[in-house]
Amino acid sequence: MLSRLADNLYWMSRYMERAENTARMLDVQHQSGMLPGGNAQVLGQWTAVLRRSDLESAYFQRYSEITSRSVLTFLVADEGNPFSLVSCISAVRENAKAVRVVLAPELWESINSTWMEFRTRVVRSDWQRDPSKLFEWIKLQSHLFRGAMIGTMLRDEAYYFSRIGTFVERADNTARLLDVKYVAVEATPTPSSGSADYYFWVSVLRSVSAFEIYRKVYRDAITPMRIAGLLIQHAQMPRSLLACMNELVANIEKVATSTDSEALRQGGKMRADIAYTSLADYREDQVHLFLQRFLVEINSLASTVSNEFLLPINV
Repeated sequence: MLSRLADNLYWMSRYMERAENTARMLDVQHQSGMLPGGNAQVLGQWTAVLRRSDLESAYFQRYSEITSRSVLTFLVADEGNPFSLVSCISAVRENAKAVRVVLAPELWESINSTWMEFRTRVVRSDWQRDPSKLFEWIKLQSHLFRGAMIGTMLRDEAYYFSRIGTFVERADNTARLLDVKYVAVEATPTPSSGSADYYFWVSVLRSVSAFEIYRKVYRDAITPMRIAGLLIQHAQMPRSLLACMNELVANIEKVATSTDSEALRQGGKMRADIAYTSLADYREDQVHLFLQRFLVEINSLASTVSNEFLLPINV
């Protein structure tokens, strides 16, 4: 497959997954902002979202202070921010336009209608009254996109590169979502209350559709370390880091031309590190360091995939 075509498919899927996961992260923060805990706690968590997404400096180029409303605007509707929802949805459509020849009509219609309706919603600005409705809609559109792709695409290199893009982005964003709380501790001068922490972690589980899964697996109290275990090492949890790495390695194997592929080696090593790390021996601050290391490694892997198979573009 031509590198340009593979690159468009890869980024089409990455940007759709990024839009969904950004919506999930923003929904967690929006809901946690309505919990008791004080304004400092809320602003600390919004600061953590910006820091964990490496967007703090870009944000302060446009805004003088952190408020819930301005961070939401920056991450939802700011076309100057390449990581905002509007930028991600536009990038999905632009990449899809370049590869329409390999896309089924149902998949293109899903992408195009999502782009048109999203821009209408953003222009009206009524999403600000209840941002959670917009975030739920984004998640639904992402599900429709993924369902159309899985249901219509031939299982060839075009499909495999699309899936690689999906799981690189999903792994990165799951780690960032899980790490936001640990970053918030650094950004907040006063500790949060026990009840606020509990509801924050519940909202994290709900944001990745894992609350019911958590109850099935553990059946009792919700604790940060159990959540970390579920979202890092539980292979049957669709958004866990291990599940993402399993899918990522399997799809890289499909496109690798030889067993000495550097992308395959890096992915296999990361998968093994996650599978065989004993999180039971970790403290919460060590989980933070683990996630920081993972984020460096997944971005290194993404660069290797681009250099080995696609166009050598920094991610």
